[in-house]
Amino acid sequence: MISTQRVIYCLNPTCDRPINPLEERICSNCQTPLVHRYLWATGNLAANISPETQVAERYEVIQPQIWLDTQPGLPPETLQDLPQVIIPYLKLYQQHLHLPQVYGFVSAGEDAEDILLLENAPIDAAGNLYSTIIDAWEQATAVRQVYWLWQILQLWQPLTEQGVEQSLLISDNLRVQGWCVRLVELYPKQTDEKLSLRDLAQSWQPWIALAQPQVAQSLQNIVEQMCDRAVNLENITTQLNTLLLSAAGELPLSLQVAGTTDIGTELTQNEDTCYPSTNEPYDTLIPRLSMVCDGIGGHQGGEVASQMAVQSLKLQIRALLAEVSEQIEPVAPKLLQEQLEASLRVVNNLICFRNDEQKRQGRERMATTLVMALQLPQPIVTISGRRSDNAHELYLANIGDSRAYWITRNYCQLLTVDDDVAWREVRYGRNLYRQALQRLDATALTQALGTKEADFLRVTIQRFIIDEEGLLLLCSDGLSDNDWVEHAWQDFAIPVLSGELSLTEAVESLIHLANQKNGHDNTSVVLTLCRLSKEYLVPVTSSSPQVEVEILEPEIPEPEEPEPTLTESSQALLDLDLTAEPIPEPIPTPVKKPRQRKKSVVSKGRLLALLVVGGTTLGLLAWLLLSPQTFQQACQKLPQPMQSICPQNK
Repeated sequence: MISTQRVIYCLNPTCDRPINPLEERICSNCQTPLVHRYLWATGNLAANISPETQVAERYEVIQPQIWLDTQPGLPPETLQDLPQVIIPYLKLYQQHLHLPQVYGFVSAGEDAEDILLLENAPIDAAGNLYSTIIDAWEQATAVRQVYWLWQILQLWQPLTEQGVEQSLLISDNLRVQGWCVRLVELYPKQTDEKLSLRDLAQSWQPWIALAQPQVAQSLQNIVEQMCDRAVNLENITTQLNTLLLSAAGELPLSLQVAGTTDIGTELTQNEDTCYPSTNEPYDTLIPRLSMVCDGIGGHQGGEVASQMAVQSLKLQIRALLAEVSEQIEPVAPKLLQEQLEASLRVVNNLICFRNDEQKRQGRERMATTLVMALQLPQPIVTISGRRSDNAHELYLANIGDSRAYWITRNYCQLLTVDDDVAWREVRYGRNLYRQALQRLDATALTQALGTKEADFLRVTIQRFIIDEEGLLLLCSDGLSDNDWVEHAWQDFAIPVLSGELSLTEAVESLIHLANQKNGHDNTSVVLTLCRLSKEYLVPVTSSSPQVEVEILEPEIPEPEEPEPTLTESSQALLDLDLTAEPIPEPIPTPVKKPRQRKKSVVSKGRLLALLVVGGTTLGLLAWLLLSPQTFQQACQKLPQPMQSICPQNK
C-alpha cells in the first residue's frame, strides 16, 4: 500500500514518543541519534515494487530494491530453517568490507519466494547505490585502478570456494566506495562449468583499455597471462601486488599520530593501554605503529596483560621494520602476515604462562584485546623507475572487540570484525547476525590474548594500501559501544582533515564523547592522520635508515592478589562456555625452511628465516625480560625446533 505517513522510529526503548519524520536525524523527544538502515531487497519481485511503497508495515521503498527499515530497533523476520542461498553470506562474513550480510526476510505470500534483505550493501547515507567500477574507472588514479583489481583477485578464491565467483564477473554488481570494492549481492553459478581466471580476465578487458597510461601495459600483460590455461594464481597475485606497490610508491605519504587512554567516569582503575600515548618519549616506531589494548582480569591483572602486549609487540615490530628496510625486493603480504601472526602468538603465550604461574583461574585470569596498525615502509622501485622507501602498506591485526575505522571527508568504514558470540554464530552458519544479537551473551568475547593456548587463537590480519587522505582510528569499546563512532565521526574528522582541529584536540574530544556517552568503561583512542599532498612530501633516500634497538626493562607492576571485581564485559568473556563452540583447527606457527632458489631471489629466503626465526627470538627475548619467572617453563613447551633458539637464562 502507499505510505501516507513517512516516519522512522527511535531506537531508544525508553523513549515514550519514538515516532519521527523520516528526514530527521535525531529523535525530537529523547535526542537519540536515529538509525537510517538502508537494505538491498533481492529478486525480481522486489525490483517491481514502486518507490514510496511501505512493505510489511515497516520498510519504506526508497528506490527500486533499496528499502529503508523504519523500525530498526525491532529484529527483522527470519526463517526457522536457513535456506542454502544465504550460507555463502554467512561463511564469508570476514569479507564484510566487500560483501553485504543477510538482514532478514519479508514474506511474499504462499505462491512466491520470500524476499531476502541484505544490510551493509554499497548504499550511501542518502539511499543511493555507490558508483559502478566502470563509471568510476577513468577518473581513478593509477594506484586505485590497480588496487581495485587486487581486491577482486583476493576475493576470487574465497568466493570460488562458496560457488559464488560469478558475482565478480557482473560489472553492475561491482561498486566502489572510495578505495574499497563492494558487491551488491552474491550470485551462484548458473551452470556446473567451472569458472577460471580466464573468465575473470575477460571481464577486466573493458577496464584495461581505459587504464591510466602508467599501468596500462603492465595490466594488459597480466590479463594476457590470466587467459593462459596453465596460469598460476600465486604468480598473477605476485605480479599484481608488485605493480600495486610500485604505483603506490609514487605518492608522497605523511603520517601524524596522537593517542591517549582514560579511566572513564565510573571505574577506579584503567585496564587499557595504548601506543603511542600522551607525552610518549621519542621512539622510532612513531608514527608507523599504533596499538590499543583493553585489559581483562581486574586490578593488577587487566592492566598488566595490556602492558605486556604493547611492550612485547614494540620489540618485535622494531626488529621486523629493521629487516624489511634492508630488502631489495618487495616482501609478499602473506609472509608479513605470517610473521605478525607469529608475534601475536608469542604475546598470547606470554600472558597465558603468567596466568598459569600465578594459578589464576576463571575470572582471575588476565587477558587483553588488541587492535594494532603497522604502516610498513617497504622499499620499492616505482613505476617511473625511481626508488621509494614507502609502498603505503598498512597491516591491521585485531583480537577481541577493540576496533579500527578508516575515515575520510565522505565516509566512515569499520575495518574490523568483533570476536564475539554474535559473529561466532554467523561464522558457523547457525544464525543471522541480527537474530544472534538477541542473545543475552551476544556481545561476550569469544577470544582475547591470553585466554587459551596460541594454537587455538584465530588471528585476523588484513593488508591495506593507503591511497587517499584520511584518518585511521583505533579505539577500545569505551568509545565504540552503542555505535558512537558511526554517529559522531563527521564532528571530528572533517575539522581535522580541514586543518581546523589538531589531532590531539580530536583525541581529547573523542575521550570526552566516550565519557559522556559510555563512561562506564575505560577508553583508549589512537588517531593517525594520513596525507598524500605534496605539501607533506616525505624525502626519498637511497639508503635504509638504521634502527637502533634498545631493550629496557619495562616498568610493569607485579600483580598482587587479584581482585575478583570485573567490568561486565570482562565477566562475560571469562564466564563464556567455550566448550559449546567447535574448536577450530590449530594454525601452525610459520617456522619454515627457506627453499633453495637462484641467487637473484635468495634475499626472500633469507628474509623468511630472519623474520620467522629472528622475529620469534626477539619475541622470546621480550618474554625473558617481561616475565623471567615463566620463561624457562614456556621454552620447554615450545616446539622442538624453536627451543634451540630460546635465549638461555644463565
